[in-house]
Amino acid sequence: MKAIDSGRVRSCVGLVVLAILAVAGDAAAGGLVPRSLGPTTSTVVTVERGYAAGTIVIVSANRTLDLVISDGRAIRYKIGVGRDGFRWSGTVKVGRKAEWPDWRPPAEMKARAAGLPDLVPAGPLNPLGARGIYLFKGGTDTLYRIHGTNEQSTVGDFASSGCFRMSNADVIDLYERVKVGSTVIVK
Repeated sequence: MKAIDSGRVRSCVGLVVLAILAVAGDAAAGGLVPRSLGPTTSTVVTVERGYAAGTIVIVSANRTLDLVISDGRAIRYKIGVGRDGFRWSGTVKVGRKAEWPDWRPPAEMKARAAGLPDLVPAGPLNPLGARGIYLFKGGTDTLYRIHGTNEQSTVGDFASSGCFRMSNADVIDLYERVKVGSTVIVK
């Protein structure tokens, strides 16, 4: 059996790591990989009374998401909402949460946008961003999400196919505060 020169192995591993970092750096410099999590837009506001703490209230027309923290008080975030023809309203529940989620475009979206992949793996180039909060109705996934985005310019706009986009900084904050089973009211 031939002995392995551990110095040579360390050197090769080091070169591989440097090559990976160089490629990642080139992608970041080219604008492919976001350099920040985006702004934090949260502010504490006075809201309509009667919602239980932990309830999320989304007002699509205002492009805001309120997380109720006590009777009459909420943390408000700026969000992106569905473009014309893709806005919806109703009451759903948080069915699950995921950090750096994979994205599988629904069949309807793939029909509208040829060339979408079957899967975009988790990571900084994934359109769901840093966190995904999955919305369920009657125990069934609606395919709508509250999620981060790497397209920061769409936050505060009518731009999605029905999901709710937040800066990655904001969705990380919301993700830590919201529980599976929480009520989400979309107006």
